[in-house]
Amino acid sequence: MSFNTIIQSDIPVLADFSAEWCGPCKAIAPILMQVKNQMDDALRIIKIDVDKNPKAVKQFQIQSVPTLIRFHKGKVIWQSNGILPAPQLLQIIHSNIPAFQN
Repeated sequence: MSFNTIIQSDIPVLADFSAEWCGPCKAIAPILMQVKNQMDDALRIIKIDVDKNPKAVKQFQIQSVPTLIRFHKGKVIWQSNGILPAPQLLQIIHSNIPAFQN
């Protein structure tokens, strides 16, 4: 399945733009696992290697890694550089996913 097909999905997507050589990118992996465990099938998390996907890097103007981008039906809902603690990331995700807004 292509990147564009995935982000166009009805299921919200959190894209982790990262690189193999990036220490903070490795540090965010367990945080994203916590988020995935809490969100289950309500959120799809994908990892995009910036060195292997220059087209996506250019399209979304990625200037540092890790960069997280939340997509909903192909639109960028939220974007952040760096590492966020799991509780803060979950709060942001819940506030930006229409189905979860109270």
